[in-house]
Amino acid sequence: MTGPGPLRVVIADDQPVVRAGFAAILDAQPDIEVRGEAADGREAVEVARRVRPDVVLMDVRMPVLDGIAATTALAGPGVTDPLRVLILTTFDLDEHVHDALRAGASGFLLKDASRGQLVDAVRTVARGDALLAPSVTRRLLDRLAPPTPTARVDEVLRDLTEREREVLLAMARGRTNGEIAAELHLGESTVKTHVNRVFAKLGLRDRVQAVILAYDLGLVQPGD
Repeated sequence: MTGPGPLRVVIADDQPVVRAGFAAILDAQPDIEVRGEAADGREAVEVARRVRPDVVLMDVRMPVLDGIAATTALAGPGVTDPLRVLILTTFDLDEHVHDALRAGASGFLLKDASRGQLVDAVRTVARGDALLAPSVTRRLLDRLAPPTPTARVDEVLRDLTEREREVLLAMARGRTNGEIAAELHLGESTVKTHVNRVFAKLGLRDRVQAVILAYDLGLVQPGD
């Protein structure tokens, strides 16, 4: 949940022209405010921890500390009150995006995205939705290393109802709320309620984490 007032954003990229361009676009929106910038990963962590933005735009390749390590520090496993991180990359699913998503990022955005795509991406991640298209979810699964389950499925999912398990599986396969509603013959508002309950019961932040958890538990596999 975001607080009152405009969405606060921190931009981390080692190219000043990229930071300036993104800042100009975002600051032009009435509901978004750029509250900090960083030229390397270490500075990104320091600025983000100080500002506590709603979204951090994080470049993958930066000096001193790369974007993956910085994302892990801000949103990774074990981080108390993690921030939402949106990874910036030059290439669709470049070799580091998978690692960044594993590190806790809520999605990724190409640097050549349109003005509208950038603004929509920030708003999407700020409200807690993962920025990960179904087609990208499938390719992400195909790139994940084989799972090494550390607990039985029933143990991890013991608090979920049967319907919530169905919703988790559908999310893991990249389905949108609308698609889940159609598949399970439910209203979209009901699906959203189930999704939020799954997140709360399993301690998940977004759909990306749901995909990874489902894969780690063997609920879905590459090529499903």
